[in-house]
Amino acid sequence: MIDPGAVIHPTAIVAPGARIGAGAVIGPYCIVGGGVGLGEGVELVSHVVVDGFSDIGPGTKIYPFTSIGKPPQDLKYEGEPSRLSIGARCVIRENVTINPGTRGGTMLTSIGDDCLLMASSHVAHDCQVGNRVVLANYVGLAGHVTIGDHVAFGGMCAVHQFVRIGAHAFIGAQSMVDADVIPYGMAVGNRARLAGLNLVGLKRRKFEREAIHRLRAAYRMIFSAEGTLRERVEDATGLFADDPLVQDVLRFITAASDRSICLPRNGRDED
Repeated sequence: MIDPGAVIHPTAIVAPGARIGAGAVIGPYCIVGGGVGLGEGVELVSHVVVDGFSDIGPGTKIYPFTSIGKPPQDLKYEGEPSRLSIGARCVIRENVTINPGTRGGTMLTSIGDDCLLMASSHVAHDCQVGNRVVLANYVGLAGHVTIGDHVAFGGMCAVHQFVRIGAHAFIGAQSMVDADVIPYGMAVGNRARLAGLNLVGLKRRKFEREAIHRLRAAYRMIFSAEGTLRERVEDATGLFADDPLVQDVLRFITAASDRSICLPRNGRDED
């Protein structure tokens, strides 16, 4: 169904069955598939392709030569009717590619609200991306990656399949991330290693000074003290039992994962 308040350029192609919300704008030479839903006020600037079973949240703006919802780049994909969901008020710049899920994952690729995907970034099948995430130019997320809220990537980063990156983390430019990065952490390099906490991001988001100090103390205990990582995590769990930020980090480290934990370059091993 096309809302009467939508604006569709004469050169655009909108397949029967597409759901186009009030105030949506579909610019020149865009192609919208029949399984697509565009929320209120979505704007496709021009030359945008949105296909498959894709839902775009209200107020999202998508720039030219972006491809959303085309089949995953996965040899195991057999045409299953997987989905793609993009939240509200996202900005998706030129040449971005976003693929839907697969039977081998969750059958869903999801991107949260208020995200910025800069030019030529890529989100692969079955990724779960949180709110207010920033992918700078040429960032590539491989399949099954999970990104928490408020994560920021510098340009030309690559993230290995199944990696988790916790909320409020920062990944430096040109990093290759093949291990899980803790919430509030900062990782850089090829291969990426922990380089402390994302203090700039925490201060910008008005985290309390004392909370940051406790988080720094916990970081030193977890990654620099004597003993194995398991022992250090157990010690920190007791010492910081009432600290929600530290508990976020500890739950992340102990959660089941297909990848190891990203460690500091001079940190102790994770045995």
